[in-house]
Amino acid sequence: MIRVIIADDQKLLSESLKSIIENDPDICVIDCVENGLKAFELCQNKDVDLILMDIKMPVCNGIEGTRLIKQKYPKIKVLILTTFEDDKNVYDALKSGADGYILKDITPEELIQAVKNTAKGFGIFSKNPYSSVINNISTDTVEEVKITKELDFKERDIMIMRMVAEGMNNKDIAFNLCLSVGRIKNILSEILSKLGLSDRNQLASYVYKNNILPPP
Repeated sequence: MIRVIIADDQKLLSESLKSIIENDPDICVIDCVENGLKAFELCQNKDVDLILMDIKMPVCNGIEGTRLIKQKYPKIKVLILTTFEDDKNVYDALKSGADGYILKDITPEELIQAVKNTAKGFGIFSKNPYSSVINNISTDTVEEVKITKELDFKERDIMIMRMVAEGMNNKDIAFNLCLSVGRIKNILSEILSKLGLSDRNQLASYVYKNNILPPP
C-alpha cells in the first residue's frame, strides 16, 4: 500500500485528488493539508511513502516543504503537482530534492500512474518543463560528459536512453522493445556505468545536453 499525503491549499481540489487516487486499491491517502510545513510535521508521526505537493501555498510553499522533508526524511518521495511550468519552479523543485514534477492538466489515470511510479523510485517529470530546464541546467547538478567511440553504444542502448529522457518507466520501455523488465534494468545499469552517472535523472540530463533525442 502506498501511503500518501496531499498538500494543497485548495480544499476542494485536495478532496478531488484524494477521490481520484484512492480509486486505485494500492493507494491510501493518509491526510490532506494546506501547506508544506504541515506536510513536513505529519511525516514526523505518520508512516508516509509519498507527498503529492502543490507549489503555491501560504505559510510554507511546496519548494520549501520539499526541502524540509527531503533533508530529514530522504526516503519519502515528493511528487510536485502544479499548474506552474516555468523554468524557475521546475529548477527550484529539482534542487530541493523533488522526485517528480507533473502538471495538473494530466488525466486521472496518468496521475495514479505517476504516484505509483514515483513511489517505486522512478523520476517522473512532465516532458515540456523538464526538457526546458534540463537544456540549461548548471554543471554543478550534472557532470557533462561526451559520447566517444570507445563507449560503443548499440542502437538499442541509444533507444533506451531516449525513452528514459522521454519519461518512460522500465515496464513501458520493456514493452516497446519486447524485452523483460529485468533485462532493461541490466542494460540501464551498464549505460550508467559507462557514462559515470548515478541515476535516471542524470541520464535524462545527459541525453538532452548531448542532443541524443531524435528530431521532432
